[in-house]
Amino acid sequence: MRSAVPVFDGSNWRMNQQAKIEIRHSTCPHDCPSACALDVEVIGGSTIGRVRGSKLQSYTAGVVCAKVARYAERIHHPDRLMHPLRRTGAKGSGQFARISWDEALDEISDRFNAAECEFGAQSIWPYYYAGTMGLVMRDGINRLAHVKKYSRFYSTICANVARVGFAIGTGKIAGVDPREMGVSDLIVIWGTNPVNTQVNVMTHAIRARKERGAKIAAIDVYNNDTMKQADIKIILRPGTDGAFACAVMHVLFREGYADRAYMDRYTDCPAELEAHLASRTPEWASAISGVPVEEIEAFARLVGETRRSFFRLGYGFTRSRNGAAQMHAALCIPAVTGAWQYEGGGAFFNNYSLWKFNESIIEGHDAIDHTTRVLDQSKIGRILTGDAEALSHGPPVKAMLIQNTNPMTVAPEQMLVHRGFAREDLFMAVHEQFMTETAQMADIVLPATMFMEHDDLYYGGGHQHISAGAKLIDPPGECRSNHEVLQGLARRLNAVHPGFEMSARELIDATLKKSGHGDIEQLEADLWRDLQPDFRTSHYLDGFAHADGKFHFKADWAHPPIGNAGLMGAWQQMPSLPDHWTIIEEADETHPFRLATSPSRNFLNTTFNETPSSKAGEGAPTVMIHPADAAALGIADRDPVTLGNTRGETTLTARLFDGLRRGVLIAESIHPNKAHIGGRGINTLTGATAIAPIGGAAFHDNRVWVKKAAPSASRNA
Repeated sequence: MRSAVPVFDGSNWRMNQQAKIEIRHSTCPHDCPSACALDVEVIGGSTIGRVRGSKLQSYTAGVVCAKVARYAERIHHPDRLMHPLRRTGAKGSGQFARISWDEALDEISDRFNAAECEFGAQSIWPYYYAGTMGLVMRDGINRLAHVKKYSRFYSTICANVARVGFAIGTGKIAGVDPREMGVSDLIVIWGTNPVNTQVNVMTHAIRARKERGAKIAAIDVYNNDTMKQADIKIILRPGTDGAFACAVMHVLFREGYADRAYMDRYTDCPAELEAHLASRTPEWASAISGVPVEEIEAFARLVGETRRSFFRLGYGFTRSRNGAAQMHAALCIPAVTGAWQYEGGGAFFNNYSLWKFNESIIEGHDAIDHTTRVLDQSKIGRILTGDAEALSHGPPVKAMLIQNTNPMTVAPEQMLVHRGFAREDLFMAVHEQFMTETAQMADIVLPATMFMEHDDLYYGGGHQHISAGAKLIDPPGECRSNHEVLQGLARRLNAVHPGFEMSARELIDATLKKSGHGDIEQLEADLWRDLQPDFRTSHYLDGFAHADGKFHFKADWAHPPIGNAGLMGAWQQMPSLPDHWTIIEEADETHPFRLATSPSRNFLNTTFNETPSSKAGEGAPTVMIHPADAAALGIADRDPVTLGNTRGETTLTARLFDGLRRGVLIAESIHPNKAHIGGRGINTLTGATAIAPIGGAAFHDNRVWVKKAAPSASRNA
């Protein structure tokens, strides 16, 4: 097929040539549960055009978010890093000189070896996260850490808290087929804003509304884009989901909606739960959550009357100090009603337990030394500023390799993070696609490929498919994949492991075979392989995954079904039965507001904040404040305001908004620090203390004060 196509010339699109368009398939690699199946226009074998959701995969169903639909804007961006760079000025100055790959890898290796010689191997900390969710490119860095006995990495920024809260009830992280939303009569979207973050949830929910007259209920802390499309809207104060859930179950028991036969067969202690909830009345919950009593009771009756009630529970639970307990409380509702028995009923959070990938070759499991310390991702600020406890009383971190993440912007306790990265005695190599705020602090910057420029292996957190994503085009300039960089370093560091001798494609093939998923050719032939179990298994009709086969209303937080770094936080204080756990950072006289930093529509953490259309869609950083709260503080719409707490301050623009509770503030997205007035970003206000029971960071659980900023406040201050 030949057609006139737009060709990206570095700054804009123009219709200036005839080229062959080929439709190739891939999977979106970004940190989103949808992991969308993609149809990609490959133009002339060297560039891409439009990106569409593939209709060949039943969950994506032809729909993709606007960010990824415009991916050509990102992959062909004129500001992409193209060549290795060495810092020539002060840290953070942005002064770099081009060097060769050999020079870059030699210097990294020399500096790593020097740190190991003087301070021991654990003074080197490979650091990464979910800039790509592909297994080879995301997790291969662990192989280098394991072989070299460098400090290991404990991932805590994202999903731990919600995962353990779900698994503590069901026994594993898997639920009803998410496509069953399309045959539900009530879809409860709780703790997630899928219009912004996982658009395919809305595909199936809206289908149910069109075809069945289903109702969509949204439960969240503000009137977000998903709630605006919902039939029922429940706006909570942050960190009070557990109280709301308990009151809903109180009404279900009180008014005869509880399915006692189901609970007797499938749950552990229904009578004890009913007695416990007797005092958790709607009036009690309303005082805590801010939700009017009549809204609590009306929602409970709707759930009780609707057998096909599908609870789509989200990652918002993981952002609060009591998040695991809140997730568990919400999850208990369909067990009380027996909704799990019906098609289109039950609950879903994530399908982690379905994939069963054996990553032993990718990560070098055979080389793990369990005496080597594990450092907490969220505590990077404390670690780099010498906190002995955060360092596990070991040596200081003297050298780092960072891939797939931007901690200078996204990590908690930004004042500590910035101070740590400014250390002259810290050597840092950053492998990136753009000159992020973290890359600007590096000694060596390496240019990275994007997902269409390398091979990788993917899974869908929000659905049930796995796929092999093939390289579609060659990378620009001298960009290299994560795996290629690790291979180059391994040769220089004498890190010997079979994984370093294999290509990315060979690693995918070996991993699939070890995991019982056949080989790469078979997976490529399938395009996207559906691993969803049968109906009875997905709905736990032959028993839940705990040893006793029961759903657990009574949570055993001392023995969570997941978690590999031991119990953390105040886990001994966690309520065993569903409840409102008061460990959240409550507002006080000095800090009368509670702040949540919710995801935006145009950015994905700090991915896409370099593309013109996403930047235009988001604009400057703002904070939503209730008009009555603003009036009391003398704040008008668009005024600059400063938020602060014991961790620091940030200044941004006020946006008056009545779609939240009094005393609550919402700052959407993670803008670059430099986009904030004064240059300090929103995570200046976020703490890094570990959340019970297995760690995490409470991004949506911060108390702050607010004041009108001085009129002279400047973005260049």
